[in-house]
Amino acid sequence: MTRRIGLTGGIASGKSQAAAVLAELGAVVIDADAIAHQVTDPGGAVQAEVAAAFPTAVQEDGSLDRRELARIVFSDAQARARLNAIVHPAVRACMAALAAQAEEEGARAVVMEIPLLVENHLEGGMDEVWLIEASPATQIRRLMARSELSEAQARARLGAQLSNAEKRRVAHVVIENEGSLQELAQAVRRAWQERGLSVS
Repeated sequence: MTRRIGLTGGIASGKSQAAAVLAELGAVVIDADAIAHQVTDPGGAVQAEVAAAFPTAVQEDGSLDRRELARIVFSDAQARARLNAIVHPAVRACMAALAAQAEEEGARAVVMEIPLLVENHLEGGMDEVWLIEASPATQIRRLMARSELSEAQARARLGAQLSNAEKRRVAHVVIENEGSLQELAQAVRRAWQERGLSVS
């Protein structure tokens, strides 16, 4: 029987790196962020609706200026809620279809990588929740380095999500990611084995 795992964690906590390790271990990984990009790309299911709601974030070729869109929604909670109301239903529908397909094909585990899993109360649809956790200071440092954000911008993005403590309340597995990628990979592999997901 397929195990459905919700993989979550704050921004710049290391979810994608953990997901890559889980894929190596045999899990089918479904990435909410990647699907969100697909549905908002030109020709995507909700691109026109997003463009109409945020016209200042539309480039000359009709594609979205994602940096500008992020600036808008991370500085305005109402704008963020409006964007989420457009994008999230399309993402969920796509993820549900992909998960059902993987389960029909007999996948040992389907990992749903969802940054806002707890914020959007999606844990009930999972067999278990894995939380990748880093300290706020580490998240801010990583976010500034990878996205060329100011500290204020990084803090605003972090502030748009629930705290680690709030996410821990629903987590079955908590993996701290303060060290190297190798240490994270080892922790993920250990959790995989401890949860009985290794092939016997």
